[in-house]
Amino acid sequence: MLQRLYNLLLLFREYVVLSVLLLVSLTLLALNDNPQMKRIRGITAVVFGVVQERLAVFPRYIGLRRENDELRRINIELADEVNQLREARLENIRLRQLLGLKESSPYGLVAAKVIGKNLTLLRNTITLNVGTRDSVVDGMPVVGDGGLVGVISHASEQYSIVRVLLNTDFRASAKVQRSRVDGIIAWDGRSLLLTNITKTLDVRPGDVVITSEYSTTYPPNIRIGVVNDVQEQTGLLFKKVSVTPGVDFVKLEEVFVMKYRPDPERRVLEQQATQRPRR
Repeated sequence: MLQRLYNLLLLFREYVVLSVLLLVSLTLLALNDNPQMKRIRGITAVVFGVVQERLAVFPRYIGLRRENDELRRINIELADEVNQLREARLENIRLRQLLGLKESSPYGLVAAKVIGKNLTLLRNTITLNVGTRDSVVDGMPVVGDGGLVGVISHASEQYSIVRVLLNTDFRASAKVQRSRVDGIIAWDGRSLLLTNITKTLDVRPGDVVITSEYSTTYPPNIRIGVVNDVQEQTGLLFKKVSVTPGVDFVKLEEVFVMKYRPDPERRVLEQQATQRPRR
């Protein structure tokens, strides 16, 4: 062991001697009370202080970067929490509105959530998370806080499809609430229209349109929308009456399915009356 240490000292003897001499020199400088040496020591201390201050920037930079990353993470978490609270508040408002609808309806209602939308075609539909196990069957009306949404066209055990107002296959007997003028509500692929309105009938922009007693699918007095435009059509007997739906289908999230079924006796009787008499 001693031999190995001796060999290392011989191998690095120049560096060892230099280190010893530097140590002795520094010791002598530290013990020297000469004014010039004091001045040199003062200057050296200042230089080392400045260098140390400059080098201290790097640890502070690293610490600030870590702190910034932590604050950014906390900010993201808080923003997410705020969004969840805002969403809960909006959902609470919608549910309160729907609760008011439920309390005012004389028919049994099944609450449902919209889980799918198809609003870019001529035959637009939405999908609900209720089905036959919830007593939902084909032909039942669907309403929202803004009024009539549509009618159940297909139902499985857990899901159902709604044919909405904005569907070219949709038809409903309707009337103007103010003047009691009757018509048929339909969608032509671009606008929701109240059809079969002759030029002599009293219909004005701002009139509320509701379902009428003549419908065999929908109960009366369900809000459909508001008349936004009435145009005279040259050479035709009927006006073009455009209606703005009361329901915003883009934002629609919760609805009620009405447990309403038309009177079968009335339907059978009306079908018999429209058939040709037998000879």
